[in-house]
Amino acid sequence: MQELGSAVVLVTGVMASGKSTVAQLLAERLARSVHLRGDSFRRMIVSGREEFTPEPTAEATAQLRLRYQASAAVADLYAQAGWTVVLQDVVLGEHLDPYLQAVTSRPLYLVVLAPEPEAIAAREADRSKNGYGGPWTVGLLDDALRHGTPRRGLWLDTTHQTPGQTVDQILADLVTARVED
Repeated sequence: MQELGSAVVLVTGVMASGKSTVAQLLAERLARSVHLRGDSFRRMIVSGREEFTPEPTAEATAQLRLRYQASAAVADLYAQAGWTVVLQDVVLGEHLDPYLQAVTSRPLYLVVLAPEPEAIAAREADRSKNGYGGPWTVGLLDDALRHGTPRRGLWLDTTHQTPGQTVDQILADLVTARVED
């Protein structure tokens, strides 16, 4: 078990990039850790939820920001109590910097999973849940990741890695993942 102490590790990437699996494995390798799933905060809205689309409404954007604020606040609560928090969510583009600013605990680490689009499509085909279809395509989300997301933290092309290898690489390169104020 690796000891990070009070810290927050944000694991982001497109849908089917391996965030859930990698975040869980990472949390299991850390002493005194919590795994927060950002999508849980989205699903808490029972009535009136507007899904975020490539051309979101003002309400969908407001709900996304609320979800991010809520998960950042919960991450801070756990980190302030001495836990290492592994927080996973799709946080891309113009939303990344405000999200990182919303997390006040330090140290703060950012890991961006960026496998090739073909690997994403293959992983999506093997999953029981469907993230793509409707307005989202692998290409649209991959473009938002690669061309619209600030290059901060540790970016990993996990196309040819197992989840365990990805966690090994994260733990070996936490210095790069650390986000400075």
